[in-house]
Amino acid sequence: MGAGQSKVDTEEKVFYNETPIQFSQDVVNHLSDRSMSPDTSPERQSTLDAHVRARIQAELQHLRAEEESVQKEIELALERENIDREMSSAGGEPSDEVAKGDVKNSMTLMGDLEEIRSKVDRFQARKQLSDYPAVKESGEAVVLCYRQNPTAPLDCWREVREFNASVAQAESQHLASLR
Repeated sequence: MGAGQSKVDTEEKVFYNETPIQFSQDVVNHLSDRSMSPDTSPERQSTLDAHVRARIQAELQHLRAEEESVQKEIELALERENIDREMSSAGGEPSDEVAKGDVKNSMTLMGDLEEIRSKVDRFQARKQLSDYPAVKESGEAVVLCYRQNPTAPLDCWREVREFNASVAQAESQHLASLR
């Protein structure tokens, strides 16, 4: 309601400039040379090349990220499938070639692994020199002698002999305890 024109004006309107516009011959030549030449300027070409390289790198990063996510999905699907297969074969009836108890799932294997780790830790704890103070003392004596005689380590032969004797005694005690 009064917001638009009721008549459409199809005539072209031309405005004439009252002051003349002049361009120098250099500007006219430059513009005509650019319009005639199909080649782009080196600055423009380098800008275009940089833009294309940036788009290629962005697309490459996008594809790598997508590939990584697809690989993770595949790994998760395979893991689920393996767990399902383990559960079904462990819970199902044993086949002819697989006896009952031979099939182990991941959880059982993880438990076995933890048990072995605890045994290794107990073995390492037993292996300490606290049970054999003579070995520890004679070893420290050898180290002290070597530090006191850095240029003449052969002067420490007595300490080394005592250390070897204490190790031999500790070995015989350990072997006797195993019998």
